[in-house]
Amino acid sequence: MKWRVASSAVSVVVAGILVACSSSFDRAPERAGLVQPFAATDAATASVYRADPVDRGEMPPTLGPGSLPDDFVRHALYYSPEVEAAYQRWRAAAERVPQAGALPDPRLTFGFFLDEVETRTGPQQARVGISQAIPWSGRLQSREDAASRAALAAWQRFEGVRLSVTERVVSALHELAYLDGAIRITEQNLGLLGSFEEVLRARYRVGAGSHPELIRAQLELGQLEDRLAQLRAMRPAFVADLNSVLNRPSGTPVATLPVLPGRVAAVAAEELAQAARQSNPMLRAMDEQVEEQRFLTEAARRDRLPDLTVGLDYIATGDAMNPSTPESGDDPVLLNFGISLPVWREKYDAGVREAIARRLAAAGDRANQANRIASAIHRAWFEHTDADRRVRLYEGTLIPKAEESLRATLAGFRAGDGSFLDLLDTERTLLEFSIAAERARADRGKALARLGALVGAPIPTTPAEAPTQSESSDEVRQ
Repeated sequence: MKWRVASSAVSVVVAGILVACSSSFDRAPERAGLVQPFAATDAATASVYRADPVDRGEMPPTLGPGSLPDDFVRHALYYSPEVEAAYQRWRAAAERVPQAGALPDPRLTFGFFLDEVETRTGPQQARVGISQAIPWSGRLQSREDAASRAALAAWQRFEGVRLSVTERVVSALHELAYLDGAIRITEQNLGLLGSFEEVLRARYRVGAGSHPELIRAQLELGQLEDRLAQLRAMRPAFVADLNSVLNRPSGTPVATLPVLPGRVAAVAAEELAQAARQSNPMLRAMDEQVEEQRFLTEAARRDRLPDLTVGLDYIATGDAMNPSTPESGDDPVLLNFGISLPVWREKYDAGVREAIARRLAAAGDRANQANRIASAIHRAWFEHTDADRRVRLYEGTLIPKAEESLRATLAGFRAGDGSFLDLLDTERTLLEFSIAAERARADRGKALARLGALVGAPIPTTPAEAPTQSESSDEVRQ
């Protein structure tokens, strides 16, 4: 039995079929133009959000007392496990593309004759065969295109996660900045109220002041000290919230934040809603899902078409009993073809209907999500502009008027023309206005960050400037 010759022949046949399959049916990513942007234009951008700094050969971002909000955002995007998980989901989806476009594995078979078949040229002893199933033209193409669209959708979801993490960082920074501002303002008012208490104590010692006024000042001082202690006790919780999105231990210290620069959106809510329909990553991901289902529908239609199978069989044959027989011991090679019979039509028709239903469902989800995002943009825009209005009101009108009233009341109190209760009430009003202004600044920044995450693109803004006192007074009179 010519096993060495048989093995060589089988190897040649296998190599020939595999080479033919590779040259004729490979699906290069650049051919469809759907996955190539990931590897080419976005590869550097994607690598920025990898978790391991060693892979990039660069120093990881560090945070310090002078760090800017952008530094906190870069740190979060660099270390965030949520961003890393979304990135790996995109990678997993991208690896589905070559799998979806690949041919089924060739089938290699071996057979041995338990009872050798005697032929004129010799006994047939064994059979070796290899076959390759070839789906109908366009089926693999449709499935590969669907996988490419799924990978694009995963990339858009990755972009959405980045925007979400950015929003969380900016919101946490504004909350912490508000708390630090409230602590700073309360400390200033505590020092001011302490000076009032010292004046009352001195007056009481010389008999010029009343005991009820002194007690009232001490009560107010105690309440303000309790408020300050509560604000300071809240700071570790706010810091832990920021550290959670930065992927750092909750107890990692964060320096006192200064007043964050204020920005105001320069476009109307309707313009932002229109822009979001084109640039919001989640909507773009759902667009890709609709396209994915469209390709899957086409693939389901092609499932009703038959598959072709091409194969070669090699039969190992021994020498004939009569050595003089022509072609004695020759090993025959059989080229065979097969075709599947998709006779169960209802099964394939149901698959098409399922794919169409999934595509329509994806389109409906996309329309619903677009409406929800437009509604959220209008709400966030109102919160942003209303907070900016409050900031301008407090900074341009109420706080200056409260400061002027405090100065006048303090002058009258020192001259003996005003009561301490009036002075205390004016000081309390200034404290509340100042803290309310800090709250409005934080709300303005958080709403702008929310708008950025909803739109999915940079929003034109202008620096937030408080109106002059004269302008504010005119607005109040109007």
